[in-house]
Amino acid sequence: MKGKDPRDDGRPDPDALLARVQQDEARAQRGRLKIFFGASAGVGKTCAMLAAARQQLEQGVDVVIGVVETHGRAETQAMAAGIECIPPLSVPYRGRILAEFDLDRTLARKPALVLVDELAHSNVAGSRHPKRWQDVEELLAAGIHVYTTINVQHLESLNDVVSGITGIRVWETVPDRVFDEADEVVLVDLPPDELLQRLREGKVYLPNQAERAIRNFFRKGNLLALRELALRRTADRVDEDVQQYRRDQLVAPVWQTQDSLLACVGPGAGSEKIVRAAARMAGRLEAPWHVIHVETPAHARLGAGQRERILRTLKLAEELGASTATLSGAQVEQEVVAYARAHNLSRVLVGRDEPPAWRFWQRSVADRIGRIAPDMDVIQVALAGREDSRAEPAAGQPEPPTLAWRDYLLATAVCGLAGLIAAPLTSLVDLANIVMVFLLGVVVVAVRCGRGPAVLASFLSVAIFDFFFVPPRLSFAVSDVQYLMTFLVMLVVGLVVGQLTAGYKYQARVAGRREARVRALYEMSRDLSGALLPEQITEIGERFLVAEMGARAAFLLADDDDRLQAPIFASPGFPAVEPGIAQWAFDHGEAAGQGTDTLPASPVLYLPLKAPMRLRGVLALEMRDPSRLLIPEQRRLLDTFASLIAIALERVHYVDVARLTTVQMESERLRNSLLSAISHDLRTPLSVMIGLADSLALTRPPPTGEQAGIAGQLREQALRINAQVDNLLDMARLQAGRVQLNRQWQPLEEVIGSALKGLRPALAGHVLHVGLDETLPLVEMDSVLMQRVFSNLVENALKYTPPGSHIDIRAFVVDQRLEVHVEDDGPGLPEGREEAIFKKFERGRAESDTPGVGLGLAICRAIVEAHGGEIHARQRAGGGACFVFTLPLGHPPPLMDDERLPEVETNERMKDV
Repeated sequence: MKGKDPRDDGRPDPDALLARVQQDEARAQRGRLKIFFGASAGVGKTCAMLAAARQQLEQGVDVVIGVVETHGRAETQAMAAGIECIPPLSVPYRGRILAEFDLDRTLARKPALVLVDELAHSNVAGSRHPKRWQDVEELLAAGIHVYTTINVQHLESLNDVVSGITGIRVWETVPDRVFDEADEVVLVDLPPDELLQRLREGKVYLPNQAERAIRNFFRKGNLLALRELALRRTADRVDEDVQQYRRDQLVAPVWQTQDSLLACVGPGAGSEKIVRAAARMAGRLEAPWHVIHVETPAHARLGAGQRERILRTLKLAEELGASTATLSGAQVEQEVVAYARAHNLSRVLVGRDEPPAWRFWQRSVADRIGRIAPDMDVIQVALAGREDSRAEPAAGQPEPPTLAWRDYLLATAVCGLAGLIAAPLTSLVDLANIVMVFLLGVVVVAVRCGRGPAVLASFLSVAIFDFFFVPPRLSFAVSDVQYLMTFLVMLVVGLVVGQLTAGYKYQARVAGRREARVRALYEMSRDLSGALLPEQITEIGERFLVAEMGARAAFLLADDDDRLQAPIFASPGFPAVEPGIAQWAFDHGEAAGQGTDTLPASPVLYLPLKAPMRLRGVLALEMRDPSRLLIPEQRRLLDTFASLIAIALERVHYVDVARLTTVQMESERLRNSLLSAISHDLRTPLSVMIGLADSLALTRPPPTGEQAGIAGQLREQALRINAQVDNLLDMARLQAGRVQLNRQWQPLEEVIGSALKGLRPALAGHVLHVGLDETLPLVEMDSVLMQRVFSNLVENALKYTPPGSHIDIRAFVVDQRLEVHVEDDGPGLPEGREEAIFKKFERGRAESDTPGVGLGLAICRAIVEAHGGEIHARQRAGGGACFVFTLPLGHPPPLMDDERLPEVETNERMKDV
């Protein structure tokens, strides 16, 4: 029928139909996910979600709120009123109680629909899942429908793009597959000017936060860019939905929902012009475009120059940004139309190939495509003229096919054999049945030798049948006109059978090669899944490269510091690896060397091994046939191979990391248990020693001066050891997580004063200055543990500074955080060990007569981090050491003026504190 693909009989593919039925059954048992998607916070995603939930509630659907972040907005709270809310789960975290989504209670309640706001939210450590989107997936698996919200900056693939635009890195992300697999995505959009007005009116954040947000993230330029990203991402999602619907409903006609191009290239000299014309047109339309080459059985006779030209054309298309593919089929127009419909490409570009006048029956490719697919636009590109033809190198000209004389001789022999077999049968069967013997010979020749010998066999069979079997025999004269019809039918049938047999043989050969590649990839991935060492991975990769690519390889793996190690040569006789090229490929994450645009003169191709987390090394590859790198399918196969190798290397790496982490955790647990046990056992004799030293001063008669000195030194050393035992116990408890912070709103002056009272004797030889900002608010902290922080920091300064040195304690507010400095003017910190001194049992100087075991600073870091703060050390500008730690302020209650203590400046004023 005109306008219909001859291969399309209107019946669906049974395998595709079965797969769709299975997908529908699985989808029916799974909950549906609806995402309210926006460019940024404040566009109204939560309100839109609540409005949609109220519509479902009015229709009798069981709707509950799992978590909705109102951020104090009255309009959002009003919309959430009246909807059942799952009580939040209270989770302790660093001395605070945080409210989190209660997944277990929601699963037990099992509503029809649950609202889960902020899909990218990170759950508190210790929750079942680290991310909220993982909670949502468990709800969906339980058959519960979910409404949720997300911003464009939280999509993993766009995270770096957004950070480049706004200058702010968003750490909470959601994998793109969650967004792509959602059943419905609703775009909630708001113009930037209206959003900025909402910010100023306090409808998004509190007024003091809104002004800071407008100056930083919510600049108009940022909002415009984020809005464009959200619109484009939504458009891509809608386009995927359209494509899926077309596949599900078996829609054949192209829907021109967007401009798209398909360029068809062949072995002719004008293919590059077609590609460039398609690139210019796609650039003007900002449309996706594809370039394909259809390889027919006739192309099996192409010369090396023409094949080279096809590969160069496809490579040019890839460099210009096209998606390329090489198809195989008997009819070019049918493959082109099938590809265009599968990818919903509305415009087809072909070269103008008007046949010569004497071949009046032959139609051009454009006419044949238009005849099969009248719903597509077919554009013809004028091919290269004489100037281009003269510029074409001689190697690129069509080369005459070489005749396979053995195949033609075999065809002649088969026809002669058919005549010998048919000769004895003339007296037994009719001549019409003798024809079948010759047709069988034509089929045998077509299967064995191809199209050309089959054509020769057809003509020879007709000639032998006429000369030896049709009366008058031994003559080409024909006595009965009816035999002319027999000759004609015999010739046509022979030609058609030969053509079809040769075509199907070619297609079977192509399918066999593809099946072999898929099987090799499957076997390699199966072997890689069981590999436990990098050496095993390289050996498996070598087998695949030799069998499928005919190549030799060397693997340059990266260590933990992202440095390339010495190459592992999987193949003997591999050429020297250029470290500079390999390092460039690793640093840039791009291929270099042979067949690329970077140092193409190198005989080796360097491919980066890209794993999901980071680059795992570089694959150095030497191809025996470098022209295979120009074939798009071969290059994609090579990229797939490199990706599988990289994933296997990353898996092996993390297996080692998990093993080492397990050993370290067990070692740490054992060490903490030993520290705790030893410390408890030491406290009792230390207490007895301190008591005995105090009792010596009370004996009668009283001890002499020398005896009193010995008793005092005994008491002092016992107290010092007792302090070290206390540090050991504190460290063991902090590492075991058994310390619960008793956080109260406290003035910082009292905590510092209490800590310094215990150090008053040691401070006698130093000059202390405490400078606190008069506007310091109350701080929510555990005063006992924070006293330990100040005591350890000041005691550390006393140990490592000479008598008469100055010690300064300063505190002030910076960006809603309390910042505290403890400084001295002593010898300073060891160079390069500013972070190492905070580790357990690390001391400033390894060999030193300064007492201590190196736990004081480690305890300080553990306590500060338990409060949600940070601590670090640096060299003081004027000489000495400076320790800085910060604490979050939160929202402290107001402090009366008469509650503040005066500033402490000298040791004399410490007595008042």
